[in-house]
Parts: sequence; structure tokens; C-alpha cells
Amino acid sequence: MTIETTTLGGGCFWCLEAVFLDVRGVTAVESGYAGGQMRDPSYEQVCGGQTGHAEVVRVSFDTATISFREILGIFFAIHDPTTLDRQGNDVGTQYRSVIFTHSDAQAATAREVIEEIERQRIYDAPVVTQLAPVPQYWPGEAYHQRYFERNPYQGYCMVVVGPKVAKFRKQFKSFLKAG
Repeated sequence: MTIETTTLGGGCFWCLEAVFLDVRGVTAVESGYAGGQMRDPSYEQVCGGQTGHAEVVRVSFDTATISFREILGIFFAIHDPTTLDRQGNDVGTQYRSVIFTHSDAQAATAREVIEEIERQRIYDAPVVTQLAPVPQYWPGEAYHQRYFERNPYQGYCMVVVGPKVAKFRKQFKSFLKAG
């Protein structure tokens, strides 16, 4: 088993975390913050938009089961990579689309995937996903971990997270964990 890690931002981390926890080959998902200037920021500070951090998920996966390219395929399908600093009603740099790569190989693959998406004109607008080497990462508070799993009836989860998870499960059946 070879475990690789990537750090992805695509709006609220609850959405990304809920999806990637369902992905076959993913061994760990943690919600956190990256890409800003403040050391060890709190959720409230990040949401205030003044830290420069994005809400991200750190995803660890077994490369014998799922490739980084496949992880990116899921990532690009579950958020809108064409809206700058926004996902739906979530607005601000903390909700930006970003791939923080953990190796030169990941950076090259991410560039290729973005170029393929642009060439195939999958979206009506250009992809604005930022691509950068992984900066300092800060884990989110404990109450953010596995948030959707623990709070499925919370308003945001019912209106935003739940439908994203359902869309993923329908579109990517072959990538679902057993059970």
C-alpha cells in the first residue's frame, strides 16, 4: 500500500470532506485551513476572510486503489472551479478553488487535468482553480471533523452538503467504498 496525500479547497470543507470520506481508496480526510498568513487560525478567523486561508481538506489515499488523477476528477465534479473566491452562497477567499500539491508529480498531473478540462470546454467559463505547493496546514477544530456524518439534519448540511454527496454517489458509483 502506497499512501499519498493532497490538500484541496473547493468551498466549504464540510462538502469536500463528506464526499471524500465515501471514496474507495481514501484512507483519511481531515478538514483544516491552508494558504494564509495567520498561524493556527480559528474557524471564526478564517470565515472573517482576513487570514488568507482557504477551507481545505487533507485527503490521504492508497494509490493502488485510486490515482491522484481520479481524486482530481472527483474534486472538479463536486465544486465549481470557474467561480473566483465563491461556491454558491459562500463568498470569500476562504472558499476559493485550490489544489495544494504535495509533490512535483502532483503539480504536473494537476496542470494536465486543468488543461484537459479547458481543452474539452467542460465549463462555460475558464477554470480559476489555484495551483500551489502545499503551505503550512492547520487542522480544523474537532467539531468540524466528520461534520456532515454527525450533523446530517443541520440546515446547511440538508441544503448544500447532502445534495453534493447525493450527486457524487450517483455520478461516481464505481468509486464508492463498499457498504
